Amino acid sequence: MSKVTSIISQTLKTVTSKSDIPPVLSKSTGSLYEVLSRRPDGGVGMKVHQTRWGAKQIPNSYWLITRAQFKNEGKNGKAWGKLFWKGNCVSENEERISGSLKYSWKEGPSRKMVLNIPSIVDYVAEK
Repeated sequence: MSKVTSIISQTLKTVTSKSDIPPVLSKSTGSLYEVLSRRPDGGVGMKVHQTRWGAKQIPNSYWLITRAQFKNEGKNGKAWGKLFWKGNCVSENEERISGSLKYSWKEGPSRKMVLNIPSIVDYVAEK
C-alpha cells in the first residue's frame, strides 16, 4: 500500500507545482493584490503591512484597505486605503497604495521583529 501512496504522491508533485496554485489558496506573504484577493470582499476593511516594516522595527503600522480592483486572477490591480503609521492615522482621505508589487505584504499591523543575536560577551565567554 505504501508503494501505491508513494507513486500517487510523486505523480501529484510532478503534475502540480507551487506556481500552479492560485493566489487565493496560498497562505504565505505576497504582493498586496495576492494578499487582498484571498478574501471574498476583496480585502475591504482589512489591515495589511509591508513585511519589511517589522524588520525595520516599525510597530503598529498598516494600511486600512478601503477599495481594490484586481486583474490577472489577483496578481495585479489597484488598491486604495488609509495609512496608519505607528498607531496614528496619517491619511486624511483614502489614497492609492504604492509599492504594492515591489514589496512583500502580510495581513494585520506590523510588529517589531525580535532578533536573537548573541552578544560579543557571550561569544568571548564560550572561548
